[in-house]
Amino acid sequence: MIYERKPSRIYELSFQTVRSEAQLDRFPPDTAELVVRLIHACGMTDIADDIACTADCVAAGRQALADNAAILCDVEMVASGIIRRGAAARANIVSTISDPQTAAIAERIGNTRSAAAVELWREHLDGSVVAIGNAPTALFHLLELLDQGWPKPAVILAFPVGFIGAAESKAELAANPRGVPFITLNGRRGGSAMASAAVNALSLGLAGDGR
Repeated sequence: MIYERKPSRIYELSFQTVRSEAQLDRFPPDTAELVVRLIHACGMTDIADDIACTADCVAAGRQALADNAAILCDVEMVASGIIRRGAAARANIVSTISDPQTAAIAERIGNTRSAAAVELWREHLDGSVVAIGNAPTALFHLLELLDQGWPKPAVILAFPVGFIGAAESKAELAANPRGVPFITLNGRRGGSAMASAAVNALSLGLAGDGR
């Protein structure tokens, strides 16, 4: 069978294809490169039409990583997808979903374990990079805690996925980001791979710079 076998060429051609097919003109150049990585992670060039973000999301996220900010992940799959090179090599990558306290917290607050895990982020939250790739309740509860006066992260990378609450949680973020730079994908689509890809874009720089 004839197919491309050289890893560097596969990577190069992948990003060329994304840039040729996706509508990226409405984004600032740095955000466009982040969107390229998101598309590369999911294979759907049309998601560019459904991206909502603040113009400073990339600059805010990169500065936070340069300042050794923590990276807070709603699930371990997001944490596992972060490439430990670039700025992320120095970062404290935090996922509290498996913490033994989450079940009791979930019972106390009447919410999911994913939401309860966010309650354990407080000491890390100020100036952090938040990456949500699975649970709408994690995003909803983060916004509730910000409304209660909790410290603000530097940026929210919001890609919860699913049929119940995903679209609604991201719509709430986009409508009122609580003064926090963000990027999200409107609608039901999302996932851990996209959240990890967003972190990697911030950490490694322009799309195609790192594997």
